[in-house]
Amino acid sequence: MSRLRVNSFSVSLDGYGAGVRQSLQQPLGLGGENLHHWMFGTRMFRELFGGQGGSAGVDDEFARRGFTNVGAWILGRNMFGPVRGPWPDETWQGWWGDEPPYHCEVFVLTHHARKSFALSDTTFHFVTGGIHEALERARKAAGGKDVRVGGGVATIQQYLRARLLDELHLAFAPVLLGSGEALFGGVDLAALGYDVTERVPTEAATHIVLTKRA
Repeated sequence: MSRLRVNSFSVSLDGYGAGVRQSLQQPLGLGGENLHHWMFGTRMFRELFGGQGGSAGVDDEFARRGFTNVGAWILGRNMFGPVRGPWPDETWQGWWGDEPPYHCEVFVLTHHARKSFALSDTTFHFVTGGIHEALERARKAAGGKDVRVGGGVATIQQYLRARLLDELHLAFAPVLLGSGEALFGGVDLAALGYDVTERVPTEAATHIVLTKRA
């Protein structure tokens, strides 16, 4: 059965999934890039962007799991780009250049309509009807495979509060941000029915998997 998952979402030890003042120059906010160092050195990450080398240990295994059996993605507006409010035009096509790492259909949550477009083998759709519409369309596009929620924090929180997420893999980086987007702000994971089902520490991160109880 198709599952709704979060994979490889990096969080600081004080619970922030992004820093303050996100912008074109700093898409992850102040200090946000430090959350992802565990992934940058993996073989999977380098392969994803046409590189070579990298580590093949536990961090790499978790990064690879995030792309296994995924048939569609859901992204929040900020994960797609720094443009806020109504689209001034359609020139912005994402952070990743001409070869996005998704290789399937991607559904972007937004309050402002925009036409779908394709880059290589990835097609981006813009959903104005909220998280339930996005999930329904993504599951249809996934054809029985899982749907992965890429973030950001607000999008993950919405799916958590609706108890729609089946599994959540968090990579806790050994850094403190002090401020930013708090992943657990106003979210009671225990009351929502999530349990810790996996915990694997590495030198670069501590991997925690949360699974929704049946």
